[in-house]
Amino acid sequence: MTEGAEGGVLRLAMWSGPRNISTAFMRSWGNREDTVVVDEPFYAHYLRVTGLDHPGRDDIVAHHESDWRRVVDTLLAPLPPGIRIQYQKQMSHHLLPEMGRGWLDAMTHAFLIRDPRSMIASLGTRLGTFDLLATGLPQQVEIFEHVAGRTGRPPPVLDTDELLRRPEVMLRALCAALGVPFSPRMLWWPSGPRGTDGIWARHWYDRVEQSTGFELPAASTESKPLSPHLAAIEAECRPLYERLRQHRLQA
Repeated sequence: MTEGAEGGVLRLAMWSGPRNISTAFMRSWGNREDTVVVDEPFYAHYLRVTGLDHPGRDDIVAHHESDWRRVVDTLLAPLPPGIRIQYQKQMSHHLLPEMGRGWLDAMTHAFLIRDPRSMIASLGTRLGTFDLLATGLPQQVEIFEHVAGRTGRPPPVLDTDELLRRPEVMLRALCAALGVPFSPRMLWWPSGPRGTDGIWARHWYDRVEQSTGFELPAASTESKPLSPHLAAIEAECRPLYERLRQHRLQA
């Protein structure tokens, strides 16, 4: 297993922005028999500190741990018997500036990216108005450069467009990069909700709860022209996306 794995245990922080098929990817890893998944562990802290009015905000803050330090303690706690992989669905924009970064060195890191044009169009249908930081791309680049600087090599980056077109090929490439065996169970999963889903699932996970595998997105609002506000954000996102994309896994 890769650096950050201790005693044969892999604590994998998979950093994504919103609308990057990150929930489907969590389903993929959660279907492995050797893996436990953690759904957006810092979301409640993020909402409490920022005061943002996301769907279900009050329920999220009340139901989930909202102190980032205590969240880190749970991420570092012993895993259940027979579990060798902890998969963390991490939203990079949840890593706020005042949060300590030392705990990052106890994890193995990988990155899930999506072309910003599609991501911004999808996010706009959910949130309406948002800024560059809400895309998570600046924070993804920060974390990527922190990890690359510490380890001396770029951590794995997976482009969702390539994952959706060739799921088995790209999953095998990621598993090889992480030093874990590929499992065919990662390609398919039962539909429906999960007990590991955050309480926000009712607002965000309608489509993934109907899924049983990776699916190419249907042409929809994502193909419509962006508003001037969203087009300006896309222009800011593009060089950040390309900075990460140059290191994407290829197979």
